[in-house]
This record gives sequence, structure tokens and C-alpha cells, in this order.
Amino acid sequence: MSNFTVVEHPLIQHKLSILRRKDISSKEFRELVNEIGMLMAYEVTRDLPLEDITIETPITTTTAKQIAGKKMAIIPILRAGIGMVDGIHSLMPAARVGHIGMYRDEETLQPVEYLVKLPTDIADRDILLVDPMLATGGSAIMGIDILKKRKAHNIKFVCLVAAPEGVKALQEAHPDIDIYAAALDDHLNEHGYIVPGLGDAGDRLFGTK
Repeated sequence: MSNFTVVEHPLIQHKLSILRRKDISSKEFRELVNEIGMLMAYEVTRDLPLEDITIETPITTTTAKQIAGKKMAIIPILRAGIGMVDGIHSLMPAARVGHIGMYRDEETLQPVEYLVKLPTDIADRDILLVDPMLATGGSAIMGIDILKKRKAHNIKFVCLVAAPEGVKALQEAHPDIDIYAAALDDHLNEHGYIVPGLGDAGDRLFGTK
């Protein structure tokens, strides 16, 4: 799994353990998804290029570093992906935010697209496609298909919990895409849910059933 990274920072692992608990409130769940998303953004953006600039401090003129002109976009897969946006956006406030809306057909377990709203210059941006769960891989694959059809080429997929089946499917469909997760779980059950997982992320974020 050379293009698959589990982000093992202690804070992420600690918060993920709390997130998995079935007895936390929607408010706590939202806060944790937001915090973990922000923490993961540090690792995901580790390879952003830097350039030297000259600045004046209160004491003197010096050479400092800044990100070298990269334009970013954060694209959540709705519904649940929206929970990760604010934390990541707080680190990269200049990033544009688009949306790809899908729901899962409960009989086929396949994603159905209902909304695509992206920055007009999406082809020129480095993209973080975010969704808390990588289960069957169908939504992630469709999301990347949608982006590539619009000439996007520098895409990273960021999730909280991944199943081996979803990682394998995404790697086979899009071997050029780097995948980041806070955990690689055991398997999918007969209903297509990740085990041990954390339940339905959308329902837990928004208090729905």
C-alpha cells in the first residue's frame, strides 16, 4: 500500500478512540471530526513547497519561508465530508471549498451523485478530497472521477477510517492518488459498514437516522 498512509500521531489516535464511542453526543462527534481533520491536514500538506522571502521583523530584515504559490481546494463528499472542512480550512483559509454530493443506494450500496459545485479553476489547484469513511470505495472513486473529468490532476483523498476493501478498490481505480487515513480497520460487514468503524458518520454528525 505504497500510496496509503495511516497518520499515527498520538493526538489523532486519542481523539479517534473517543470518536468511535457510541455514547458521545452529536456535538462532541462534530467537534472531534473537526479537530482530527485539522490535525491530519498537517501531515497531508507536509510536501507543500516553500520559497524564500524577505521580511522585516521589529528588529531587522531577514529571510523567511512561505508556501510557494500553491492554490488549494478542499472538496468534501456530502453529507459527512462537510464535518472535516472547517478544521482543514482553518489552517488554509485561502483555499477554495467545493462540494460533491452523493448518497448511498441502500440496496446496491453504490453511490448516487446529486450535486457537483467546484471552483472554476479546479484544474489549477491542489485538491484535498475529504470524507470521514472509506468503506467500499465507491464514493471516493466517483468523487475522483468527477474531479478528473474536470481536468484536476493533483488530488489527495483524506479520511478518518478506512476498510481494506475500500483502500484496495480506490488504489485499483486510481493508482495515482495518495490516500490518508487515521486508521485502517478490519473489514466491511454484510451491510457495507466498516468494522469496528464508528457507525454512520453523517447520522452521527447531524443527529439523524
